[in-house]
Amino acid sequence: MVLFCYLKIRYTGFRDKPHEERQARFQSACRDGRSEIAFVSTGTNLSLQFFAAPPQGDQRQLPTRDYVDFDREMGKVVHLKAPMILNGVCVIWRGWIDLQRLDGMGCLEYDDEKAQQEDLLAQQAFDEVRRRTQEFEDRDRLHREDVEVRRQQNRSPAPTVGPTNNHKMR
Repeated sequence: MVLFCYLKIRYTGFRDKPHEERQARFQSACRDGRSEIAFVSTGTNLSLQFFAAPPQGDQRQLPTRDYVDFDREMGKVVHLKAPMILNGVCVIWRGWIDLQRLDGMGCLEYDDEKAQQEDLLAQQAFDEVRRRTQEFEDRDRLHREDVEVRRQQNRSPAPTVGPTNNHKMR
């Protein structure tokens, strides 16, 4: 499901550099799996990563043709795909950028598959918090009961040892 239609986009990196250098840096960044683009009509800037989220750890990952495709229209445009979570919503940014002009078209699509995965992870985390909270409350209740038993034992009169003073006057 497309969240909004294709809109004009522009590469926003290295605006202070000559156009030819910007072209080279854009292509290099895409091959490394990242780029900065903006939706022209809204001014919304995105720092994109062109591959699925890496597994745990800081492993360097290069994008596949599914995410960065220079070959579809060789030498003219690059087709890009970047999954992300935007304001709590799983989306896929899709678009293309002209390699000469450094502009093109892009859109955001709802990513139902990733949303279901994230929902499952959130549910598991919620269940873990609920379990740990219940364990804490159970330990706390047992501790309070133990303290109350000790308090009751300290209040009850201690048994007297030795002779009692039970002399009654007659």
